[in-house]
Amino acid sequence: MGLFSRSKEDNVAEASSAVSDIKGDYDIDASHTTLGFTARHAMVTKVRGHFGEFEGTAHVDTETPSNSSVTITIQTASVTTGNEQRDGHLKTPDFFDIENYPEATFVSTSVERDGIEWAITGDLTINGVTKSVTIPFEETGSAKDPFGNTRVGFEGAVSIDRTEWNLKFNAALETGGVLVSEKVNLEFDISAIATVAAQA
Repeated sequence: MGLFSRSKEDNVAEASSAVSDIKGDYDIDASHTTLGFTARHAMVTKVRGHFGEFEGTAHVDTETPSNSSVTITIQTASVTTGNEQRDGHLKTPDFFDIENYPEATFVSTSVERDGIEWAITGDLTINGVTKSVTIPFEETGSAKDPFGNTRVGFEGAVSIDRTEWNLKFNAALETGGVLVSEKVNLEFDISAIATVAAQA
């Protein structure tokens, strides 16, 4: 069973496979991609958020996975959690400090593959701090959309300690513990479109 293996009840629909080999160059489709995160609030519940503005590219080499690469640039001001006050706080120097650091980036440094599972290691930069993280991904299928585009899908997730990127704000609870967990789960649900050259 793979890292992201799911039961049929968890799937909206079975994955499709429009191409036998997904090698090529791709642009990440921001309108059908989610770059999300989850943190625990007050030790009792989870708060989920995502970024609405970002762009990215990928080169997929299935024969020599180490030649693959991924680059993503996120506009930190686009962070949203469904609560205006909380979103405003996330944009301050307590967290993303959007005035001084308007972008967060991920640039891959190495890629490994085992069947449909990939491990992408790269430099994650937030608040001017760069640290290496390894994100496991699983291919979720490929498809030809009604506009003639070849699409591929990937899902991935990784846990990080937000304080390592200077996201250090917190407050103690009277009953013990803290207001916001230091551990944050980053979650990726990616749809990428093959470039014209790759589809030709």
